[in-house]
Amino acid sequence: MYDDADSTSFILRGARVLLEGTAQPERCDIGIGRNGLITSIGVSLPSEPGVEVVELAGHLIVPGLFDMHQHLDKTRTRELVTNPDNTLAGAVQAYNDYARALSPQEIMQRAETTILACMNRGTVAIRTHVNVGPDHGLRGLEALVALRERFSDRLTLQIVVLVPAGSAVGQISAREWIDRALAVGADAVGGAPAHADDPDAFLALLFDAAEHHGVAIDLHLDEHLDSAHHRFHQVIALTEARGMQGRVVAGHCSALGAMAESDAQPVIEGFARAEIGVVALPAANLYLLGRDKSALTPRGLTRAKSLSRAGVAVAIASDNIQDPFVPIGTGDLIELARWTMLVGQFDASDFLSLFRMISETPARLIGLTNHGIRAGARADLLITDAADVADLIASGPLERTVLIGGKLAAGALPKAVKR
Repeated sequence: MYDDADSTSFILRGARVLLEGTAQPERCDIGIGRNGLITSIGVSLPSEPGVEVVELAGHLIVPGLFDMHQHLDKTRTRELVTNPDNTLAGAVQAYNDYARALSPQEIMQRAETTILACMNRGTVAIRTHVNVGPDHGLRGLEALVALRERFSDRLTLQIVVLVPAGSAVGQISAREWIDRALAVGADAVGGAPAHADDPDAFLALLFDAAEHHGVAIDLHLDEHLDSAHHRFHQVIALTEARGMQGRVVAGHCSALGAMAESDAQPVIEGFARAEIGVVALPAANLYLLGRDKSALTPRGLTRAKSLSRAGVAVAIASDNIQDPFVPIGTGDLIELARWTMLVGQFDASDFLSLFRMISETPARLIGLTNHGIRAGARADLLITDAADVADLIASGPLERTVLIGGKLAAGALPKAVKR
């Protein structure tokens, strides 16, 4: 028996459901409580008087999607900030110059547009990096903290403080910015050590700050194609030495794709051993990297397939959406899973693995454990007319209905019938 808060509010009837731990959808019903949690799952669930029933007639229900690497402070500045040479360095400098005059209100307006676009496509949680420092102050962070509160009943928003290249005058200043950002409301520590004057000292600073505050680390790690210069082994060593296994995430890792197989394999094994998650970011890596090559331009994507095969937790995320870093972007994680399949040369049997890279895996990496379609989990669901997970990624259905915490967040449901 459930008390009133836990009692079933409505039933999704007759759907094909990708239950937690399964590979193929099963036809069953889902009961959703007034508290936004899944109360029951089964075939032909009985409905008590007053419980609404939504007939889904074989539609596919999968868990909601998790986008664990965005830059909402920068989003939709494509027409406002010009990247002079379409490189990573050019984008960083152009945006830093623009950011000096930004207001929190402008950031909130643009970020909200992107959040809504992501929700419409099935995203139920976003982790965003936000720049702080002399050029940015805390304006972007303050805007996103306010936006997190505004969306708290609709979408989970996590914030990673990012001390950008060139913004800190010495390591003490960088630590002060991190401390201030965490006090204002950031959830995790991030940075790009490859762009620091002393990458090893900067990495140590980030681990010190995370350890001191008891938060996770989410790095921009080696977003370049110079296989001779990387910090993979240092991150593995620091993670193990500080006992932070399972609490460190490395985004990009593009240099791993530029390394010889014999050099890459020890890194992959080290990531697996240290439980370091990796985020593949195809949009930015395809657009920004390899522009100095005159032939056979490299893809720039990390070794997503090899990492996944080795047991490393691999996620796929949007990164930048319509800004000087990446001028396009829809916030559609299903589209990005499709890109990753092509660019990473995954097999035709890998659709389920790719889907988990935009759902189950990122949810775990950002510490959200109440995910998945099972009794007691939060009812964060994506409903489409796709045949199965393979069709979901291969075809990318245009019509999508999103429930977050059991409430309609995007799309539409058939009219419910009250029993």
